[in-house]
Amino acid sequence: MIFNTTLKNKDATATMNDLLGKPYSFVKAIKLGGVGSKRMIIDAVSPGFLKLINAVSDINYGNIELREKGIVIHINKGLKNFSWAIPYYQLHTYKTEGFSIHAQGNFVRFKNTKLLKENKNFIDKIINCKIENNKQYDFQ
Repeated sequence: MIFNTTLKNKDATATMNDLLGKPYSFVKAIKLGGVGSKRMIIDAVSPGFLKLINAVSDINYGNIELREKGIVIHINKGLKNFSWAIPYYQLHTYKTEGFSIHAQGNFVRFKNTKLLKENKNFIDKIINCKIENNKQYDFQ
């Protein structure tokens, strides 16, 4: 689900909290070694997300927030902010010429730059959290 989070939106916050769990507390975030990525340059998006990207040749930035049951991708378009909530069971990641996240029939691909390389440990943390989350649904 995509939400416009430029201004405080109680409905969007409640929906994201129900779907992904509440944001980690300050102490828990420090114990985890951080729950947010540095900003990364967005290379491409799916046709459904083209309205979220700058039409002119500006650089589009995004970052990722870790939650208990999923992730939130924050996309900046000028002065507007959009948040894409993705539960772990819908999350698929691919390492192609950049790094792409696919879910709900859409995708966001980040450019393979120095900014992406700085986030390698965070991306590994996302993959490990997805694996841990999927373990509770294993069939015997």
